[in-house]
Amino acid sequence: MILERYFGRRFFMSFLGVTVTLVVMLGLIDLMDELGDFPELAFGQVLGIVLLKLPEAYYEIIPLVMILASVALFLRLARTSELVVLRASGRSALQGLLAPAAVALAIGLLGLAVGNPLVAATSKRHHDLVNSYSGQASSDLAIASEGLWLRQSAAEGQTVIYAARASSDLGTLYAPSFYDFAPDGKPLRRISATSAQLEEGAWVLTEAKIWDLAQGVNPEASAREDAQMTVPSDLTQDRILDSFGSPEYVPIWELPKFIAQLEEAGFSARRYAIWFQSELAQPVFLVALVLISAAFTMQHTRGANVGLSVLTAVLLGFGLHYIRNFAQILGENGQIPILLAAWAPPVASLFIGLGILLHLEDG
Repeated sequence: MILERYFGRRFFMSFLGVTVTLVVMLGLIDLMDELGDFPELAFGQVLGIVLLKLPEAYYEIIPLVMILASVALFLRLARTSELVVLRASGRSALQGLLAPAAVALAIGLLGLAVGNPLVAATSKRHHDLVNSYSGQASSDLAIASEGLWLRQSAAEGQTVIYAARASSDLGTLYAPSFYDFAPDGKPLRRISATSAQLEEGAWVLTEAKIWDLAQGVNPEASAREDAQMTVPSDLTQDRILDSFGSPEYVPIWELPKFIAQLEEAGFSARRYAIWFQSELAQPVFLVALVLISAAFTMQHTRGANVGLSVLTAVLLGFGLHYIRNFAQILGENGQIPILLAAWAPPVASLFIGLGILLHLEDG
C-alpha cells in the first residue's frame, strides 16, 4: 500500500503541474483574444468573460493533460531507476500502474460529478454574456409535452411564439401562434398560422389570421386573414439552436430528464444521448490514456529512444481522441448506434493500452 500511495501521489502532483501550466496558457491566450474582440469593455468585464470560459476550455483538454501528466511521471520514474527497483523487488510494471490508473479514474469520476455541472453553468453564462455584449437579439426557448415556446426580443418589444411541433432544425414551426407585446408588456396582436418558415430577417407565415389586441378594439370583429405574411425577426436557426441548448449547457445529472422531455415533445434527442453516454465513458478513456502513455515511457531511458517513445505516446493518444470524436459524430448522424459510438473507442483504447503493456513487459 505504501508503494501504491507513493506512485498515486506522484501522478497526482504531475497532473496538477500540467493542469496549472496549461490553464495559465489558455487564460492568457483567451484574454488576448477577448481584448481584441471587445476593445470597448473594461478590463474587469473582459476578465470575467475569460474566467467563465476557462472551465469549458480546460474540460475539453483533460485528455491532453492526462497524456502529458502520464508521460512526465513515467519518464521521471525511468530516469531515477525507480521502475528498475520496482521490477527487481518482484513486482511487475502493471502493479506499479494500478495507483496512477486509480487516480485517473478518480479524476474522471470527479470531473463527471462536479466538473461537468460547473462547466455547464459557466459555459451557458459565458454564451449569454458574450451575446449581450455583442448586442445580439436575445431569445429563449422552452420545450414542453404540448409543444414549444420561443421568445424573441427587440427594441420595439418582444414576441412570444408557440408551436405544437417543429422541424428537426427548428427552421419550420407547425400550427404556430405569435403574440406581440409592447415594451411595457401590453399585448398588441395575436397571429395564428398553419406554418411558419424562418428566412433571413423574418418568419414567413402561411394561412395566417391576425387579431388586434389593442385596448378598445374587438379582436374578433377586426380580425383579418392573409394567405401569406411576414413577421420581422433577428433570429437565425443557429441562434434558436443555441437557445435550445447545446448538450454542454445541460448538467450531466439533468440530461436523462431533458432527453425524455425532448422525446415526449417529438424532438430528436440523439445528440444529447450521445453526449450523455460519452461523458459517462470519459473516466474509462482517461484510464486508457494513462496505460498507453505508460506503455511507451516505462522503459529504461538508456535502452530506448526517449524522444521517439514520447512522440509515439502523444500521437497515439491524440489519434484515439480524434477517433472518439469521429465516432460521436457518426453516432449523432445516426450512422452507428449510440452506445457503440460512445463506448467503443474508450473500451478499445483500454484494451490497446493493456495489450501493448503485456507485450512489452511479458513478451
